[in-house]
Amino acid sequence: MPEILSAEELAEYLEVNYRTILQMAREGRLPGRRVGSAWRFHKQAIDSWLATREHPAAVRGQRQLIRH
Repeated sequence: MPEILSAEELAEYLEVNYRTILQMAREGRLPGRRVGSAWRFHKQAIDSWLATREHPAAVRGQRQLIRH
């Protein structure tokens, strides 16, 4: 079963302010879903999201390979 994080847990995991997590989630800048009034995040999706920010050129190359 995938690990699911609340906004508070994600803020602690990423070492950022809770309000930053909420703002980024509302803007669609974080991979997450609203469940009722709360946000939930798959830890694996967050880890993948972080990896794309560390190596954006590699991700672009992967996308090109998938398209062909």
